Amino acid sequence: MPWKEICALEIRKEMISDWLTKEYTITELSDSYGVSRKTIHKWIDRYHQKGIAGLVDLSREPDYHPNATSIEKVAAILALKRQKIKWGPRKIMAKLRNDSPEVQWPADSTGNAILKKHGFVQSRKHRHRVPSYTAPFVNCDQSNAVWSADYKGQFKMGNKQKCYPLTISDNYSRFLLGCWGLTRPNFEQTKPYFEKAFIRNGLPLAIRTDNGQPFASRGLTGLSRLSVWFIKLGIIPERIEPGCPEQNGRHERMHRTLKEATANPPKNNLGEQQEAFDDFIEEYNYERPHEALNQKPPSSVYRLSLRPYPAKLLKVEYGPHIAVRHVTNRGCIKWKGIFVFLSESLMGEYVAFKQVEDHLWEVFFSTYSLGFLDEKQWKIIRKV
Repeated sequence: MPWKEICALEIRKEMISDWLTKEYTITELSDSYGVSRKTIHKWIDRYHQKGIAGLVDLSREPDYHPNATSIEKVAAILALKRQKIKWGPRKIMAKLRNDSPEVQWPADSTGNAILKKHGFVQSRKHRHRVPSYTAPFVNCDQSNAVWSADYKGQFKMGNKQKCYPLTISDNYSRFLLGCWGLTRPNFEQTKPYFEKAFIRNGLPLAIRTDNGQPFASRGLTGLSRLSVWFIKLGIIPERIEPGCPEQNGRHERMHRTLKEATANPPKNNLGEQQEAFDDFIEEYNYERPHEALNQKPPSSVYRLSLRPYPAKLLKVEYGPHIAVRHVTNRGCIKWKGIFVFLSESLMGEYVAFKQVEDHLWEVFFSTYSLGFLDEKQWKIIRKV
């Protein structure tokens, strides 16, 4: 497959495309593309004046360059960069000097400028926010309709080791399904405790979390390995909006009570801390009256789910007349001979494509919409 060079013009087109969706503020575009807000305004103004033609750089070059790098040297620099696409300008120039010490190669800064001019160097996109959850939340009108989960209020125990309390609760009954003190808030430590909750209580319709690890990632629609697993189990992964903990207010309120009762002060080690969590769960679920439940304990309201945890996780299947693609171990799918990146969280899974327009396909993982494949841009867009 030939190399595809990404030039500054294409980045500006992408920026204008993002701006036209009206989903991003000038500040968010500035953070994402690594340039100032003044620069964002400049390119928007030029686009208004001249359209796409206004995004092309105006020439600043003088008529004569007495110290310009020769065409042959520029060609050698670009050729090596194509071979070592992951290398930076300093490594490229050092390799050339080592291989051909008799040649008077330009300085590293000049090499960087040459690579940047030809689209091999670009500013990193700093994505500070996980993509927001856009679907409506599931109604919390019965037990196991919605569970809430969170890692909240990590703290140091007496032995100076950090404790990360993983909590899961049923939103309807306020029943605390579990609280476990873990040493890392990652997928590997988190999954076994969700399995424990599923085996004991059955499956919910949805699980509502914040946007932190391991519940979300900064990839496509915020999918993480954990949320992909939820989807395969038939559970809808819901995420609250960044900075809006009130959307998970019932769970947040429980956390305050939990922390006051079990970690003020913290216990000496993880074993003692877990004993405190277990004692709290027993009291909270079976003894402690809850105002929202007419002063009844959560156990008097909670009922086990009628959806059992499956002994074997079934493969995601799609209808007979729908295009299906396998996600590679790099998180890509191959579409009409071109690799398109989806998400590393979907590695090894199968996704489906449903045509919406001539050049537009909606992409699904199971019943979960991932966005739209735009064949004009050859990338996944979130909205049409």
